[in-house]
Amino acid sequence: MSDQPRVEIYTKEDCPYCEKAKDLFDAKEIEYETYNVTGDDDRFEEMVERANGRKTAPEVFIDDELIGGWDDTSALDETGELDEKLGIADDGDDDDVVEHRKLIIAGTGIAGLTAAIYAGRSNNDPLVIEGDEPGGQLTLTTDVANYPGFPEGISGPDLVNNMKEQARQFGAELKNGIIDTVDADQRPFRVELTNGDVYTADAVIAASGASARTLGIPGEDELMGYGLSTCATCDGAFFRGEDMLVVGGGDAAMEEATFLTKFADTVYIAHRREEFRAEDYWVDRVHEKVEEGEIEIMKNTEVIELHGSQEEGVDHVTLVENEQGHPTDRLDDPETNEFEFDVGAVFFAIGHTPNTDYLEGTGVEMDDEGYLRTQGGDGGGQTETDVPGIFGAGDVVDYHYQQAVTAAGMGSKAALDADEYLEDLERADSSVEEAEPAAADD
Repeated sequence: MSDQPRVEIYTKEDCPYCEKAKDLFDAKEIEYETYNVTGDDDRFEEMVERANGRKTAPEVFIDDELIGGWDDTSALDETGELDEKLGIADDGDDDDVVEHRKLIIAGTGIAGLTAAIYAGRSNNDPLVIEGDEPGGQLTLTTDVANYPGFPEGISGPDLVNNMKEQARQFGAELKNGIIDTVDADQRPFRVELTNGDVYTADAVIAASGASARTLGIPGEDELMGYGLSTCATCDGAFFRGEDMLVVGGGDAAMEEATFLTKFADTVYIAHRREEFRAEDYWVDRVHEKVEEGEIEIMKNTEVIELHGSQEEGVDHVTLVENEQGHPTDRLDDPETNEFEFDVGAVFFAIGHTPNTDYLEGTGVEMDDEGYLRTQGGDGGGQTETDVPGIFGAGDVVDYHYQQAVTAAGMGSKAALDADEYLEDLERADSSVEEAEPAAADD
């Protein structure tokens, strides 16, 4: 053993965020001990006690100091504090050292990994920056039943891991890190990570996905991780036997509600409208669970406050209901009914915000929500943005379909578009080099 601090990670089975935490320390070549709390009541109680009552995994400790879950650990990694705690912080002597890459890909979701596979096959030696959610949203999905080629289905983490291995086989390099800024005022692009690492690149593919939204209601910040979660797959098993509330009306909400029936006494779905936005497949599955008495639906209903404590978790929530829908827009309406509702866990499944902040100031056009605007349409160059050399793919562009297979398709297009751009760039550079000797003879 080296002089490095002692790192301990409490994990559970089928926990994508646990895998992300382990991948982070693996990338840093840091040894760690893992404790699987699934089916081990003593270990679970030990984790809860050491984590100040938190009942979610992972929980990370460095030299007995509670670092926290994946979000806490990732946040410390962004600022460089994690490396300081691990004793591997850069002393700053290499601040001016810049590594140049032909192509940098932001994100290791389906779009980013597909782009990496295609870019690797085109000998563009892509550097793939994992981002703060390595593997993307698919790592939170237990059963991917609609991705072509897997008639029996495949778990999200397995699909992502297979694609990572495939990308590496074709020469892609995956690096743990988060892009902070892209400077498009110079060529090649200057790409700086949140830990201070700097790269230059001839082309950039933005495939950084989208992050789960929250409501911003009272009790949310205090109870996140203490009975409130944005990942049923990660945390559902910790609340076995409780009544659980899923907030949302799209595919994610229907899938999470269905998954939670494995553990909950009853799963309730609160949706602010009358009609669900989910595809018929998921609506039908939920209605099957309704008929079996495992799910109850509360339409035209919204959550306005969470109640509980970090010691005891979620105790109950405050709901409002109005038959016209969107009750929070009608709080002064006498027909709006406000009531308290007892649940032991709450799961938000209300959509996502695109991770595109790092492209602000580059000249890349975005809509009001932050989604990238690309050329689209017929012919090549469909993933081009308004800045030559920057391409967009996956959920940073697609706010409508948001499917794994469409993200993969966009990833392949982005890599092909980037390859064409890089070839044009190389030809232009060659022309300049050939012209220079002639100019010197004059």
